Amino acid sequence: MSKITSVEELEQKAAQCKQQIEDKLAGADQKRHIVLCGGTGCLSSNSKEIAKKFEAELARQGLNEKATVNLVGCFGFCSQGPFVKIYPEDTLYRMVTLDDVEKIVREDIGEGKVLEELLYVDPNSGEKISRQEDITFYKKQMRIALHGCGVINPESLDEAIGMGAFQGLKKALTMSPKEVADNVLLSGLRGRGGGGFPAGRKWMFALASEGDEKYVVCNGDEGDPGAFMDRSILEGNPLAVIEGMMIAGYAIGAHEGYFYVRAEYPIAVSRLKIAIKNATEAGLLGKNILGTGFDFTCHIRLGAGAFVCGEETALLNSIEGKRGMPRPRPPFPAVKGLWDCPTIVNNVETLACVPFILREGPAEFAKVGTEGSKGTKVFALGGKVNNVGLVEVPMGTTLRELIYDIGGGIPNDKKFKAIQTGGPSGGCLTEEYLDEPIDFDNLVQKGSMMGSGGAIVMDEDNCMVDVAKFYMEFICDESCGKCSPCRVGTKRILEILTRITEGKGEMEDLDTLEELSKSIRKNSLCALGQTAANPVNSTLAHFRDEYISHIVDKKCPAHVCKSLMQYHINKDICIGCGLCARNCPANCISRTDYIPEGHKLASFEIDQQKCAKCGLCMSNCKFKAISKD
Repeated sequence: MSKITSVEELEQKAAQCKQQIEDKLAGADQKRHIVLCGGTGCLSSNSKEIAKKFEAELARQGLNEKATVNLVGCFGFCSQGPFVKIYPEDTLYRMVTLDDVEKIVREDIGEGKVLEELLYVDPNSGEKISRQEDITFYKKQMRIALHGCGVINPESLDEAIGMGAFQGLKKALTMSPKEVADNVLLSGLRGRGGGGFPAGRKWMFALASEGDEKYVVCNGDEGDPGAFMDRSILEGNPLAVIEGMMIAGYAIGAHEGYFYVRAEYPIAVSRLKIAIKNATEAGLLGKNILGTGFDFTCHIRLGAGAFVCGEETALLNSIEGKRGMPRPRPPFPAVKGLWDCPTIVNNVETLACVPFILREGPAEFAKVGTEGSKGTKVFALGGKVNNVGLVEVPMGTTLRELIYDIGGGIPNDKKFKAIQTGGPSGGCLTEEYLDEPIDFDNLVQKGSMMGSGGAIVMDEDNCMVDVAKFYMEFICDESCGKCSPCRVGTKRILEILTRITEGKGEMEDLDTLEELSKSIRKNSLCALGQTAANPVNSTLAHFRDEYISHIVDKKCPAHVCKSLMQYHINKDICIGCGLCARNCPANCISRTDYIPEGHKLASFEIDQQKCAKCGLCMSNCKFKAISKD
């Protein structure tokens, strides 16, 4: 690509690329276009190999002049992948395998026939749906941060430009830095990394700070269990985040930006590198961008997987080559950040929203959402829900809409129990909160938090004491150990929760948990420790009866905690086949004689002291004679 050295050249290039995208989507180029989801989830299910087979099959059937094949970003509907979409008809095939390729090419590409067996089937109506926009999962979504994901090839600069890349930057460069920061402030954009601090205000602080050098840092250290929002944005449209970083740099007077991305995201890192290389070669990164005198360069640093490096000051230490541990604040990074220079740290999703705000105007962004939380929010919806995937919804969408309308409800008609929002730092919200709108302030008021966007749904088979223990194990592993309230306090909480799940807890432990939680929240150095006890507090508040059952009755109502679980053989049902005993790895099932109504039969019983609680006896019994309690 030749260098783009002026605003006029960018406008010409954008018009050309936009026309190419529109022709592709509308079929005006007289070709069919096959696109496959190239997100991590679908790539792990062979979407790259499927794409190669499409190319080979098109050539074999003599149709390679009639169709193209491309990988794009995440479609979002992860539980139905791998996806294949065919333009211009917008036909969407789900759960495509290598074996389906030959038939798709022959019948759809060659004959124009839709393969109904690969279409999505609405679980309520039974209707087969061929277009993505008609599927309930997508109907209530609105893509701002995910703009272009699932449509463009993330490694193509032309396609990104055709979808509006650098139009926000072009507009920003016609304003003063303060006007740019004012626009972001007026939009109401709050940090999507979990803190919810107004992004424009943070930029204002950095703009006002004096320093020969200033920096912009993109926080891509996404560590919440089950979260993949930032990864999908970087994989699907990395140039949107780069553009957001450049706009932020212009607004505060910075000329360098650092992407801090988890090393466990190799596809995101690879596509980010390609995007930086392409933009630099095109003159859209580097010196004198668009002939305006604005200079900006991007660098990438890989995180080693420490959850605490999601905290901005620990992240800055890590970039500097120091151990990832949080710094006392103040001073805040906007005053004294990377290498003691004024620095703003925004997460991937926050920066991905910035180009939209500059391109479309702050009022367009602000008209979406609630009074205190503007715009949209990306959630990684997982757990006990039918439609697992990545969703972007307007702020103010209710939990019920998220779980039942978009998520499709709970599998196997199980009863909804709770949803954990905000990851290890969040809390569990129960059925009584299903109609509450999702926004930063409302979730905090209800005992949880937005966090970066993880949303884990739980049903009646989840033990809430075990859930609290799981998150506390994670926090203990990820605590940097710098301050004793977090280092020691979380360990004590985990020890108490472990005792309770083993049937060794006492009622006094509940008071101790609450006291420890308060102490850790008040005295920890950073947000990891300050929010560490949220899962414990919320489960104690909403599911105290489960804690009491573990302590007093020595029972786990959900039959999850192995130490409190017992398997029993119903001798009235048992036929004495011995299959359970033969498959018992602990050799704890022995034969006994049982005489119902005078007829002597062989039966079996379980030695509860030896039982390893593995459940193999129950899964091997063909007569459902074994139960657990």
